[in-house]
Amino acid sequence: MPGSLVGVTEKGAPMYIIFLVSGIALAAFGGDRFVRGAVGISVALRIPAGIIGATVAAFATSSPELSVSVISALEGDPELALGDAAGSNMVNLGVVLGLTVMLVSVTARWVDIRRELPVAVGALGLVALVIADGVLGRGDAIAMLSLFFVWLTWVVFDARRERSAAGAVIGDTNTLRSTFDLVVGLVVLIVAGRLIVLGAKEVGDALGWDEFLVGAVLVAIGTSTPELVTALVAARRGHAEVGVGTVLGSNIFNTLLIVGVAGLIEPIDASSTLIAIAIGAGCVVTIAAVPNRHGSFSRFRGLLLLSVYAGYLGALFVWNA
Repeated sequence: MPGSLVGVTEKGAPMYIIFLVSGIALAAFGGDRFVRGAVGISVALRIPAGIIGATVAAFATSSPELSVSVISALEGDPELALGDAAGSNMVNLGVVLGLTVMLVSVTARWVDIRRELPVAVGALGLVALVIADGVLGRGDAIAMLSLFFVWLTWVVFDARRERSAAGAVIGDTNTLRSTFDLVVGLVVLIVAGRLIVLGAKEVGDALGWDEFLVGAVLVAIGTSTPELVTALVAARRGHAEVGVGTVLGSNIFNTLLIVGVAGLIEPIDASSTLIAIAIGAGCVVTIAAVPNRHGSFSRFRGLLLLSVYAGYLGALFVWNA
């Protein structure tokens, strides 16, 4: 049966399904180790929890996406990287933040929201602008990376200013153990990224999915596992600001750094309508993630975020049908 998993199964494709599942499992393990190591080292440096969430933890949890981005771009499939970044953003806000808000009481610092939220929305606007001609070229990628480093400089400046206000967050303050976790997590994430790309591409081909759709659904869910782990662990330990900061910071990393790196390696064909759907849905879910004036989220807000994600998936599948 062409274009189905049955036909591919006859050629031995179950191995690719094993690659995909194994890659997702390794991404969860490696992401957790990398996050704990990175945050542990940051705690030793007395960096504030919200800053850690928006930068160190965000970078750590975005490392599977970065691994997938580089690997797929080098293999000539940068559209998969764009789909992964867009889909991961939706999973981060729609599923990760949505589930966290529904399970525990979450309150974020408005100072962090005011810094990250406009940049997250602006990053989506920049992507929409640079792909208006149907291609995300190397010049566009440089513009995105430049904005990313401007934002990162801003956050680092805030970190230095707030350093004395640092508190305890998730992670181990044992520097040697944190370094070990960091290295082990990074190695595991690289392996996970390779397995996810191999498995997702084959499964997607078997289902007849567009490369962007493969990245936006299969790869995005797998590579967003560390964000889910981080947000839930942080919230359970009473540091929800780390989880919220991680989600928003991770989206900025995904949109500007990861897509930028992929576009710098290989220009991306951005003419698909699926991309426009993803950008539009990204703007909607980002606005829906704005807390009330006290910085808190109601359980209804969590349900709203999950509903936006469900609608986004439905729109992708309807258009791809």
